[in-house]
Amino acid sequence: MKIHYLQHVFFEGLGSIEPVLREKGHELTTTHLYEDQQLPLVKELDWLIVLGGPMGIYDEAKYSWLTAEKPFIKEAIESNKIVLGICLGAQLIADALGAKVYQNKHREIGWFNITRSPEVNGTVLSEVIPDQMEVFHWHGDTFDIPQGAKAIAASEACQNQGFITNNRVVGFQFHLETTLQSASALVKNCRDELDKSQYVQTESEILSDNQRFTNINQVMHSVLDALEIL
Repeated sequence: MKIHYLQHVFFEGLGSIEPVLREKGHELTTTHLYEDQQLPLVKELDWLIVLGGPMGIYDEAKYSWLTAEKPFIKEAIESNKIVLGICLGAQLIADALGAKVYQNKHREIGWFNITRSPEVNGTVLSEVIPDQMEVFHWHGDTFDIPQGAKAIAASEACQNQGFITNNRVVGFQFHLETTLQSASALVKNCRDELDKSQYVQTESEILSDNQRFTNINQVMHSVLDALEIL
């Protein structure tokens, strides 16, 4: 399959997703939007993965490529592609599906538990998302669950942590793909966001335990497997 991903900043890539897709022999291509690279034709793709970034979805004045990215994501959804969004990517998908995206009450950065929604039952993620799990977060915005979509999970700081619709369009507000290396890059480039607020951990808390990254990466691989069998 041809899998294309959209990257918004140089320091936030596919993380643990990339080696898994390459090992399975998928053709992997990318658009580095921050370098003003041209988007491909949607008809050429099987999957679209939309990654995270520190900007907001309404920041077109500062990030002009958002103007082209938004209709591209919407076209991919309407063309029945498998679409996976992470953090900013999930917010962009929610927007494409007509849901509201806005600033969350709390900034959420670090390791916090999510609780699975019963709406996940009966979806392709039903055997993938546990009742509770500790995941990695780095966000200040959130979204409403799009009409017709099913909620995936909630955390104490953020009610809407993900959604799935038509068993092929998935948005995760949290990060399952993050590795110790990619988390270190986030800390290095977004250190100013570690503001010591209620749901923001310190650098040492974020990076101290590599097993946490291993655990979430295993769940990410299970998500990819669940989507791949469609």
